[in-house]
Amino acid sequence: MIEGVTRLAVPDFCLVLLVGAAGSGKSSFAARHFRPTEIVSSDHCRALVSDDESDQSASAAAFELVHLITEKRLAARRLTVIDATNVKQHHRQTFLSLARRFHAPVVMCIFMLDHATCVAQVRQRVAAGGRDVPQAVIASQLADLKKGLPGIRKLRKVKALHGFSTASEVAAVEHVERYPPECDRRGDHGPFDIIGDVHGCADELERLLARLGYRVAEQGPPGQRHYEVQPPEGRRALFLGDLVDRGPRTPDVLRLVRGMTEAGSALCLMGNHEARLIRRLRGHDVALTHGLEATLDQLSMQPEGFAAGILPWLEALPDHFVLDRGDLVVAHAGLKAELQNRVSGKVRAFALYGETTGMTDGDGLPERVDWAADYRGAARVVHGHTPVQEPEWRNRVLCIDTGCCFGGRLTALRWPEMTLVSQPAGRA
Repeated sequence: MIEGVTRLAVPDFCLVLLVGAAGSGKSSFAARHFRPTEIVSSDHCRALVSDDESDQSASAAAFELVHLITEKRLAARRLTVIDATNVKQHHRQTFLSLARRFHAPVVMCIFMLDHATCVAQVRQRVAAGGRDVPQAVIASQLADLKKGLPGIRKLRKVKALHGFSTASEVAAVEHVERYPPECDRRGDHGPFDIIGDVHGCADELERLLARLGYRVAEQGPPGQRHYEVQPPEGRRALFLGDLVDRGPRTPDVLRLVRGMTEAGSALCLMGNHEARLIRRLRGHDVALTHGLEATLDQLSMQPEGFAAGILPWLEALPDHFVLDRGDLVVAHAGLKAELQNRVSGKVRAFALYGETTGMTDGDGLPERVDWAADYRGAARVVHGHTPVQEPEWRNRVLCIDTGCCFGGRLTALRWPEMTLVSQPAGRA
């Protein structure tokens, strides 16, 4: 329980699930801390369909309405509070399934007040003109909640779990703060230089940055270099991931990009190759293919502790950003409109790997779905991952992986100027 807590923090987009018997203070808690339009109340929906919030014969229709409103709000990325008893597991599961469908984090507030307190608070509500609830019903609801508590505590898909055991604990909460997800940078307007898949091609990256106006000071031989980078006034680089593998100087690329992010002159996303490297460095069985063996060989020649030191930085890389008032979305493999500015395992998988059919092509590689052909989102999406001969906008989607490690080019998009700058590969 959370005795003494005066502030709670919730994501600015989430499903807040209130769980507790009648009279436990859920409705008054919701009314104090959330906007009326954010609260979906089973009592209110019962009244909407029958003109009587106490009409239990209308409960089935009322919950159909609760679920419909919740679905529409989550689809529109709106914080939603469910004010219902939710003491039975199958009732909670319906809402958890909706949250999972729309990639909404779940915050669960458990109101485990004693029977006498719940009965007393129901009587106060009746005196004020509210509906009555029989004491036996309250006792049954408390028994159902107590029975389900062990399962609630084991739920892995719940972002936060808050519990109240007394009315004073409920009343002590003075404020519910809202915070955006890491991907939500709509207030960050750039300008940016968005750089495609580097894949260990440090020579080309150094030259491309110079062409973009970044002053790159180098110290040390290739493979062991350290950098100081001064960006053009007001600009930042934005790396789309896949810094590692295939190319000859992955450690230098990691030093350069990490240094720029820590200095505030760059942002960086995770690519699928970083994800594979992380798994390998964490001791998982990962096949030494697609250039991973080259990266491990190069890391083995670095000073002791280099790989261990870079690992936390790699693990902290986000999967996508929403930038510039929501006009720009960047992700390594791109991102569909319904996944943008949301957080889930499915969002992360799409951002890193794209969408596949589950089949393999003639080369043994996953068949990829051309999701950009059907993209109708308002934001422009810039990504890498799939090498192309020439970057071309398709339905507001642009891929700028021009295959530098295969002998192509390393390409950057200048935002908001919408101009492309490329550095030819020195070699394949």
